[in-house]
Amino acid sequence: MSEPDALREAAETMRAVRDRCVWTQQIDHRALVPYLIEESAELIDAVEEGSRDELREELGDLLWQVLFHAEIAARDPVAPFDIDDVARGLTDKMVRRHPHVFADAVATTPDEVLVHWNAAKAAEKSARTSVLDGVSERMPSLALAQKLVGKAAQVGVTAAPLEPEPATEAELGDALLALVKAARENGWDAERALRERLRTLTADVRDAEARRADLGG
Repeated sequence: MSEPDALREAAETMRAVRDRCVWTQQIDHRALVPYLIEESAELIDAVEEGSRDELREELGDLLWQVLFHAEIAARDPVAPFDIDDVARGLTDKMVRRHPHVFADAVATTPDEVLVHWNAAKAAEKSARTSVLDGVSERMPSLALAQKLVGKAAQVGVTAAPLEPEPATEAELGDALLALVKAARENGWDAERALRERLRTLTADVRDAEARRADLGG
């Protein structure tokens, strides 16, 4: 006798909770967002400083959020989809983006893998007109900054260099903390300062793309 499918059992448990729990029944996608953010943060804590048991538990809590959203979507009267549709879409995407695993492409280095990944992603997102399309402004500021710096480099826009540059990740942490300390001592808002600079960087990227378009490139 084969063992029960644990993922299927989790999905069925979610369905039963949605059917019978009055609190769960009144939750929609938007109302669930704060819980998704909280569970994601707790998973990050478990990855960075938790035990193996805590990591397993937090992965489960995040999976529950995925199942919850999928169950809400399954009952949408206009455009329903369920967890099986989500899983099939994910599988199809990962197969397309790993032609060196599932087709005859060759990749012997991480850089070559990234080339295949980006080529497949570009084909999937061919309707996008900017390197900034798909970048969420709701990302934490530092994560967004790192993402935008990479996108800017694709169109030849560079951020102002820092002198001296940190040599290790630990030194980078010290430098960031020193900048926040300077902000506090001067009465500046470090979060706002970075956000405003990112808006400028975003505008610079769009200007560079517009110039390329005008030149036919």
